[in-house]
Amino acid sequence: RRYPTVEVRAETFNGSTHVPVPSDSAFLKALLFELRLVDDHIFVEHRDTCTRINHSSVYSVRTEGGDLWPVLAFQKSGLIYACLPLVEETLEPRPPLLTVAGLSQGLALLLGIVEYISPSRKNEAEMSAKIGQLRNLLIQACPLGTPLNTNIRSLNSSFDDIQEMPTDENQPAWRSNTYKGKPQVNVCITEKVKCMQYDKRDVVDTWQVYGAVNCKCDIEGSAPNVTLTLNLPTNAPPLQDIVIHHCVTSIDPAMLMSSSAEPLDDSVFNGPYKFPFIPPSESFNLCYYTSQVPVPPILGCYELIEEGSQLKITINLKLHESVKNSFEYCEARIPFFNRGPIAQLEYKVSYGQLDLSREKSLLVWVIGQKFPKSLEVSLTGTVSFGTAGKEHPTDYVCTGNTAYVKLYFRIPDFTLTGCYVDQHSIQLFAPGKPKLTASRELISSDYYLWNSKAPAPTVYKTLLD
Repeated sequence: RRYPTVEVRAETFNGSTHVPVPSDSAFLKALLFELRLVDDHIFVEHRDTCTRINHSSVYSVRTEGGDLWPVLAFQKSGLIYACLPLVEETLEPRPPLLTVAGLSQGLALLLGIVEYISPSRKNEAEMSAKIGQLRNLLIQACPLGTPLNTNIRSLNSSFDDIQEMPTDENQPAWRSNTYKGKPQVNVCITEKVKCMQYDKRDVVDTWQVYGAVNCKCDIEGSAPNVTLTLNLPTNAPPLQDIVIHHCVTSIDPAMLMSSSAEPLDDSVFNGPYKFPFIPPSESFNLCYYTSQVPVPPILGCYELIEEGSQLKITINLKLHESVKNSFEYCEARIPFFNRGPIAQLEYKVSYGQLDLSREKSLLVWVIGQKFPKSLEVSLTGTVSFGTAGKEHPTDYVCTGNTAYVKLYFRIPDFTLTGCYVDQHSIQLFAPGKPKLTASRELISSDYYLWNSKAPAPTVYKTLLD
């Protein structure tokens, strides 16, 4: 499928360096050549030289008009999936792949097509039928060249049904299909907490909370209006760095001005955070935010000391009293890098249980679903090792006593900011009484406790002398 509007935009961005997209047959021939699926027995310097080793699925395809880049292509079950993403900047010099937003969008769309087609790969007739429907599905998934819904399987494969739908000039482009049935709205607030704790006087512990509000609105009508309000408890830190979905129709500008890069003051917007929007048909993230919470949920201290051929370890964890003491799971993983398998282990835990991984290079302390009444747990032990083999983990950063404990946990029905959705505050301007469900959760993400008896690889010095 070709999008002339996207090609015009590419020409605008690239100017004189623009390479036009050739005909489908010429592009296919050039792509097969680049992927070494034709003429692979011939040495072609620009393609086969050992100085050009491709570490990704992004290629530069040579055509008569010049080199097309970036072409995203990969093979799966005998089929080639390829697309040419738009680069919204100049191509000379070539920008780093991580800065090209179109690559991730194109990959998501291709993976959606793979998920749609793959189950039928053993039935040729069924696969041919699905490939035949794919063009119609792309009209919904990617109508103007920007992927709106990469879940191809969720779309209506009957193009006739789409044609028969009455056109409504009020229906926004992001509502690719309409829902029939009882209205229901599902909202889930997911907060993730990152943390680096050092247990040192001259190094500042850091933590960051960032959240996403996911919505799925099954509502009849071409452009239904929904209003959702996020609330915070009294004296809770405000939400900051708020980024909203394009379906939000209006918003208080003060809500978007609060930035974590600036110190908080009394004038900062602290809610309630009201979002009126016309929801897309599929699940989507209504907004993202961060917050400067005063304390991390679990405070910890890790000490690792080498004594001869043994390591002595001590871990203390304390759940903050403001945090809900009800986990879906909570565990601490203690890896041992650049050493052999654990040959001998003696330990004592005040709570939970300690497991040794199959590779004998990782201790897993399963704390479980609750901390004890004291909200404190501890682990002490000595570890000795056998001869190191190739299968044991190595790390260039964690050498000697520089090591960490990583915490994994999920607390359902809880957010660290206290942010919640009041179901009674959800306004739905549509016929019928909607079914409303709201949930929230806190999940750990890169939650590290560094060994306080060794230098940490990344240190944050205090600003005060």
